[in-house]
This record gives sequence, structure tokens and C-alpha cells, in this order.
Amino acid sequence: MASTSGKLMRAVQYASCGGGAAGLKHAEVPIPTPAKDEVLIKLEAISINPVNWKVQKGIMRPVLPRKFPRIPCTDVAGEIVEVGSAVKKFKAGDKVVGYLALSSEGGMAEYAAAKESSTVARPAEVSAAEGAALPVAGVTAYQALTQVAGLKLDGTGPQRNILVTAASGGVGQYAVQLAKLGNAHVTATCGARNIELVKSLGADEVLDYKTPEGAALKSPSGKKYDAVVHCTTGISWSTFEPNLSGSGKVIDLTPGPSAFMTFALKKLTFSKKQLLPLLADVKAADLECLVELVKEKKLKTVIDSTYPLSKAEDAWAKSIEGHATGKIIVEP
Repeated sequence: MASTSGKLMRAVQYASCGGGAAGLKHAEVPIPTPAKDEVLIKLEAISINPVNWKVQKGIMRPVLPRKFPRIPCTDVAGEIVEVGSAVKKFKAGDKVVGYLALSSEGGMAEYAAAKESSTVARPAEVSAAEGAALPVAGVTAYQALTQVAGLKLDGTGPQRNILVTAASGGVGQYAVQLAKLGNAHVTATCGARNIELVKSLGADEVLDYKTPEGAALKSPSGKKYDAVVHCTTGISWSTFEPNLSGSGKVIDLTPGPSAFMTFALKKLTFSKKQLLPLLADVKAADLECLVELVKEKKLKTVIDSTYPLSKAEDAWAKSIEGHATGKIIVEP
């Protein structure tokens, strides 16, 4: 391909914290020039994660955003069109999935520059949308279950009882499927309209979170949970605690101040039942494992909706509403 140097691309950005979907503006900006350890990707799909609009909201100030205007979104898929001088693994024409660090320029655009070290090959069996859906949501579920809950995804470990809250959301859908690969008995919570979907992902029992039983998180078969992959907010430790096994862990993926207080308290009292905040660190090795599972048809992605880049603000608003079933995808 001819050099993109000096050429412009369509992008979506925001110029200050706050503003939600209305704060997003369409602009023409220079196509990034890849650094020596980066690849330039012509994007085919971008996925939105709640952390993207939370950064816009200002929850990570003064650390992030580092500068304005900012192009949001970290999870992308597309085709490499240019590689930096030190890049060894990839060449122009390769299809890939990329993760753009929150501290770098994002991917809500036609092109993005990604570190070679956070880019993985995307086989033909994995669509751009499936690939873009994976980095934050998939790796978060993967790390919660393998690193914290101790599951072996080849199914060789002992059977554990796992609860997944908000199981029809972006992370929850992957957590249910990965837990089943790890030989777990899976209880899941979701809204009534998604119960059959969550069962189809492999959950053994599904609770409507709006019923008394669902709100209490009680397993219909009376099981105590060895680990909870907690993908939502607004559930107190006192609700979790009676449902946990003797050394049960609540892995909190959306921790607020009270979660860190509970975490500290449990440490101080040497409690075997623990609340563990988890902020995933997206690693290429984990992402490669997930891409391989998608290729092998062992892991599927539920896509809530797909929007063109010209309607990115509608996709943003849908994510902020908080009732998406699966992932929200934007296509340039």
C-alpha cells in the first residue's frame, strides 16, 4: 500500500471530560504513523467497553485522559497496512486483533497504531467483530477464571461451583462459556428476557436478578459458590457471603470504594472468604488463547448491535444505558 503519511482519516473524539454521547465529535485527523514497535491497522471493527465512557466521564482523572481531544476505545480488529521498522511478527496484509492501551490514542476511527506486543493474528475463521469483542471483555473473564478462580480450561481440574452475575453482558457471556470449558457448574444471573440466551451459552442454572431468589443469589440446587465472577454493581458483601463455600472468592470486576474496603477488611481478619478486586491486564498470550477458542468454535460472541462509525454516538449511548446483551460493535 502507498504510504499513509500526511493523509487524513475519519475519527470520533471528545474534547473534555463529561458530555456522554453528546460529547463525541466527528473529525478528520491525520492517520497515525506507527512507531518502530507498532503496526498500523486499517480497522474493520471496534468494540466499546464501559471503561471507555467511564474514562470520558472522568473516573481516572488526573491520570487519564492524558490529552484532549481524545479518540476513545481500546479493542480493535482489522488489516495491517504498515509496520514499524522493528516489527518482526507481522507484515502488511495480515489480519489481526489489537489492544490499544488506555493511555494511548484509541481506535474509534478508520486506522489505529497498535504495539506489536499487544496485537495477535486473526485467523479467517474469526470475524473482525468477533475479534474486536475479545480483548477487554474476553481477557477479563479469562483472567478471573484461570488466575483467580484457578480453573483449567482443558477441563482437567476439579469441578467448582461458579456464579456469574450480569451473565448476558460483555464479560458475563464469556465467563459462562469459559467456566463450562473449565469443568465448572455454572449458576448465572441476568434479566428475564435473556434467560434462554444464557442457558444456550451453557449455564446450568439461571436466576432472574429481579426475583427474590435472584436478588439473594441463591443457587436453585443449593450449591455454595467457590468463586463469583461479579460483572455488575450494587450487590453487597452481606448478600454474597452466605452463598459462598468455605473459601469462596468474589472476583469484583467493577470495584468501587466499598469493594476495596471489604477487600482490606477480609485481609485483616484472615477470612477464608474473600472479595478480590480485579482489573484485567490485557496480555497477548491470553488474547491468543481466546482467538484460538473462537476459531475452534468453543467460544462464541453474542453481539448486541452493530453501528457504522457515522453513528458512533448512538453506540456510545447504548453502552452507557447498560442493558446491552453482549457486545456493541462499531464498523468504520
